Amino acid sequence: MTDPALPPADDPVAIAAALVRCESVTPAEGGALALLEPLLAGAGFACTRVDRGGVANLFARFGPKGHPRSFGFNGHTDVVPPGDAAAWRAPPFAGLLADGRLWGRGAADMKSGVAAFVAAAIARVRAAPPAGAILIALTGDEEGRAEDGTRALLDWMAETGERMTVCLVGEPTCPERLGDTIKIGRRGAMTVHVTATGRQGHAAYPERARNPVAALARLVARLDALALDSGSAHFGPSTLAATGFDTANPAANVIPRTCRAMVNIRFSDLQTPAGIVARLEAEAAAVTAATGVAFDFAAEVSGRAFLTPPGPFVDLVAGAVRAETGIAPVLSTSGGTSDARFLAGHCPVLEFGLVGATMHQTDESVAVDDIRGLARVYRRILDDFFAGWKPGAGGRGSGPDPRISGAGRSGPPDQGLVVSARRHPPSGPHP
Repeated sequence: MTDPALPPADDPVAIAAALVRCESVTPAEGGALALLEPLLAGAGFACTRVDRGGVANLFARFGPKGHPRSFGFNGHTDVVPPGDAAAWRAPPFAGLLADGRLWGRGAADMKSGVAAFVAAAIARVRAAPPAGAILIALTGDEEGRAEDGTRALLDWMAETGERMTVCLVGEPTCPERLGDTIKIGRRGAMTVHVTATGRQGHAAYPERARNPVAALARLVARLDALALDSGSAHFGPSTLAATGFDTANPAANVIPRTCRAMVNIRFSDLQTPAGIVARLEAEAAAVTAATGVAFDFAAEVSGRAFLTPPGPFVDLVAGAVRAETGIAPVLSTSGGTSDARFLAGHCPVLEFGLVGATMHQTDESVAVDDIRGLARVYRRILDDFFAGWKPGAGGRGSGPDPRISGAGRSGPPDQGLVVSARRHPPSGPHP
């Protein structure tokens, strides 16, 4: 018997609207996984909660564990805070359906994507149980620290022998139209905190001090002009952006002892975190030699660059997108990070989802027709995968592809890695 409190399992729009009504601001579960679990279980999926560190996660599998033809979906049900609720056209967790759109926090990022692949997976197993397995990994910790979400699911999968052959993440990947972009990788990301340490003094006697403000400004200018690389076959050039500068000094007549800056770096597959820090050290050494001010670096790495090159998996997904939307998708590695960076060490991983133009904004919304269209794409991907995927085909390819925008997977993602270094000033007085 169908629970009247649950949305129809074959209606991705109804599921998406119900999910938006769950106030699942990171790390709150908000009822989102509690809504999805009975839908999946009712269709024959074996469901397991994989909660860790106060974060709710759900793993669901239809079919035998460890089958060499196991298709995985990954997504998150947590959302960012809505901000000023009064600024929205409707309450941000109302799940309003109006003007052909679903409105609310998480509609684009990424509850509608989750609803689309859940509905597609349920429709597939009800119509024709696959010769293999469908795995669904859902987390409530993607928008936050991402320590106890997909990483917890992967740890549990390793412990219990669960494995995906390939995985599709349902993040909103399309800039303008459903079908225009597939993410085949992502740049690496790291934030570097820089502390300049000089000698405090009176502003009227600058010759008696070592001014960390001026020295750090000089270093930031050098870093801003630094070209890390020119990009690679699959990635655009690495970028560095200064994102913070702070003296914490309220006294106008005092040269402070310390000053701090922050830079954010998005890097290609040509770079490593340690190599980037070495480049920053070299720039700092030149400034230290000129000023006598020392520099400390603390680098927090969110993840390395990763890539699923053009090959069987890319062709499978791109073919389904083209068949359902009439659009030949661009293969991209642009944008920020996602949980795909964790999955890249487990199996070939791609990302495809809705238009993300309004994600994280006031009045976040998606077109209802796109939600249904996305579910059709996911269903075709499943049908094509189980009809023709050969175990061992993998997702690798060779050489650049003309569809790729941004021009084997890299090593582990280095999530949370902290790299520290210090440049000491020369001993003795400095002119």
